[in-house]
Amino acid sequence: MIKVKLIKSTIGAKPKQKKTIQALGFKKLNQVRELPKNEAVLGMIKKVDNFVEVVE
Repeated sequence: MIKVKLIKSTIGAKPKQKKTIQALGFKKLNQVRELPKNEAVLGMIKKVDNFVEVVE
């Protein structure tokens, strides 16, 4: 499992980035989600790395 935190608002983000953040399960700023550590999730995190940070 990997903990991910949304640190930047999606206002002004590209539509694909907004959908990726929604797919990761984020709804609010500073929300922390615990997600499974697999290739799909890691790829999604890499696509929106300027909006999220990995919290260990």
